[in-house]
Amino acid sequence: MESMLKVSSNPHVRSKATTARIMQCVAIALLPATIFGVINFGLHALFLVLITVATTVTTEYIYEKLMKKKITISDFSAVVTGLLLALNLPPRAPWWIGVIGGVFAILVVKMLFGGLGQNFMNPALGARCFLLISFTSIMTNFDCDAYTGATPLAAIKAGESAPQLIDMIVGRTSGTIGETSMIALLLGAAFLLVIGVIDLRVPGSYILSFVVFVILFSGHGLDVNYILSQLAGGGLMLGAFFMATDYVTRPITKNGQYLFGIFLGIMTGIFRIFGPSAEGVSYAIILGNLLVPLIEKVTKPTAFGKQKTKKEAA
Repeated sequence: MESMLKVSSNPHVRSKATTARIMQCVAIALLPATIFGVINFGLHALFLVLITVATTVTTEYIYEKLMKKKITISDFSAVVTGLLLALNLPPRAPWWIGVIGGVFAILVVKMLFGGLGQNFMNPALGARCFLLISFTSIMTNFDCDAYTGATPLAAIKAGESAPQLIDMIVGRTSGTIGETSMIALLLGAAFLLVIGVIDLRVPGSYILSFVVFVILFSGHGLDVNYILSQLAGGGLMLGAFFMATDYVTRPITKNGQYLFGIFLGIMTGIFRIFGPSAEGVSYAIILGNLLVPLIEKVTKPTAFGKQKTKKEAA
């Protein structure tokens, strides 16, 4: 009988899922959007993806080597960070943009705060916002061999004629490397949902609250074409399913995840409709990341058998 017992310290409930497996699944889920981006924008987009991923992996390796820490590049988190950052870059951005962004994402946002699990914001989005502030003209120039002119959201905001809705859903528009194809992104998201890497709490509440905000405040009411254009254009799908769901920078409580998604939807709506820019997903998620400790405090469940004190309730 004793041989059937396993004595160990808590936690006693374990999962077979590892960081490496989860990150590998995310990387696989991003492949449809990556492949479409390369087909849509050309070989320079592929070069930008490769050099950005190589930079994030190399930066993490060098830092851990110099600091005499355990080498963790085999967990694929640096690969996913580099891939997400690359998919958020304009397709004709110079190669050094990917290098600077990759170093910033890993060194400043991730490693200097303790590495994976300690970063307070999504490294890829932190780097993208840094690049947007530092190199605005480069990061907002989406002209390439295939497309010229404003992105669909910028055209809509300026009151100009936007691409056909079907082109926006398929991805035959200008934009960042990985955000244009709604179909490719939803294929990857469906894969992650089926295997249980993510669930719909954050992305579902994000998208739904954004749609409600657009209906109430955009001035277009229940214009289905306008709503779908807002969903298909820009980085909403990429952000909702692949960055807002980041295990480290989202709330761990279930109610907190719903609240987090609602906050992101409202902020994205404010940035897109009332702000000077046509986009707003990156800044919305970064602000949401900063509020995660407060959201978790507010939504922390009461332990079984205990009651909240007046101080906790307040």
